[in-house]
Amino acid sequence: MAGSMAIVLAAGKSTRMKSALPKVLHNVCGRPMIEYVLDAARSAGVTRIVAIVGHEAEKVRGALSYHSDVEFALQSEQKGTGHAVMMCREQLRSHDGPVLVLAGDTPLLKKESLAQLLEIQQAQQAACVIGTAVTQANFGLGRVIRGSGNTFEKIVEEKDATPEEKKVQEINTGCYAFDGQALLASLEQIQPNNSQAEYYLTDCPRVLKEQGRTVVALEAFDMVEALGVNTREQLSQVTRTLQQSAMSRWMVNGTTIVMPDQTFIDPQVQIGVDTIIEPFTHITGSVVIGDNCRIGPHVILEGPLNIAAGTTVGPFKHLRKS
Repeated sequence: MAGSMAIVLAAGKSTRMKSALPKVLHNVCGRPMIEYVLDAARSAGVTRIVAIVGHEAEKVRGALSYHSDVEFALQSEQKGTGHAVMMCREQLRSHDGPVLVLAGDTPLLKKESLAQLLEIQQAQQAACVIGTAVTQANFGLGRVIRGSGNTFEKIVEEKDATPEEKKVQEINTGCYAFDGQALLASLEQIQPNNSQAEYYLTDCPRVLKEQGRTVVALEAFDMVEALGVNTREQLSQVTRTLQQSAMSRWMVNGTTIVMPDQTFIDPQVQIGVDTIIEPFTHITGSVVIGDNCRIGPHVILEGPLNIAAGTTVGPFKHLRKS
């Protein structure tokens, strides 16, 4: 396969979060949420990443500056998702291969889902593969309309949908795999013919289909991973989901967490076997805990820290690198 590129949309404001901090920099378990998207893309085989920055662009650039594989493109005016991707024209012109387009506010994306998009794009030599999910909670989401033979027909936004189309439970997740040159060509064709006067990325698949190119709608996602974070409440839900996943992983691997619901541990923490984590313990940052340790209760560990095997950290201790 030709090298894959990912375009990550990271230009938006935190309007509904009521925050001055760019949305994609809000922390989830100790890391900016966009970093989880970058991780998923890399794990799916992406070798080149372009982050589209806009609102508070320098803050986003600064936060991601230590990622050597991330380039930046500036969207100085927010005129829609299609307009955002237009800011990558130079990078697209020099890229011969698949391109993932992802939102920077979807920290629960799984590498397997993204890899499936890329795999189908290559196998079918598709101009575009649209990642879809099925949900009854479809209000406000773009519906994926299929025609004869179950093939992709169009994406219809809520405000443009007929009563019949509004019943459709298959929705557009906003994750795509394009042929890079097909994406570039389709961006030249789309127009801001809508009430917002914005360029919609969802028009690109329509243009490509009208040109007789292969466009596939692939139900590759579950709704949990596909939904973006737009509110503080959703931020807390995503944090809880990542926490529960990490707790399960540690316990499967031989760690005892006495009361997972009363314990907070960043997913990047490493914990050895036969270690016991007591309730009300808070472990954040780059912390490595050896085998046969006992931590807590009511302990705070702030990384970077290395807790040697066999160590007991008693109640109410607060340890951090001085």
